Formats: sequence, C-alpha cells, structure tokens
Amino acid sequence: MTDTLVNHRDVPVSNGKTKLTDAFRKHFGGDAPIADKAKGFAKERPWTSAALAGVAAIAVLNTLRGKKLS
Repeated sequence: MTDTLVNHRDVPVSNGKTKLTDAFRKHFGGDAPIADKAKGFAKERPWTSAALAGVAAIAVLNTLRGKKLS
C-alpha cells in the first residue's frame, strides 16, 4: 500500500482503518522502555487503552473460569 494521507503528527496513514495500527507503531517503536511507551499511548488514546485493558481482563477471567483455586 502507498501512504497517501498524513495526519497532524506526521505519521503516515494508509487509510482510515489503519490509524490504530499506525498509532501502535508510533508509540511502541523506538528505544524507550516499554512502560514509557505504554504511558504515552494511554495518554494519547485513553478510550482505546481502556477498551484494550477490558478485553484483556475478560480474557483472563474466562481463562480462570471453572478452575479450582484450592
């Protein structure tokens, strides 16, 4: 695909459907520690971060469902 659009942060965007992928690439690329990358992503996209955390929590709960803990 060719990069045709450029958003206000000079991150190339292929189309409207890949904005989240481009945001992941922007925030999680580079040499910074992963904690700093995650903080930056959460500050810029709080609703997306909350949704991702919710999906991960549901996945963990479904994994533990039916398991005996004792």
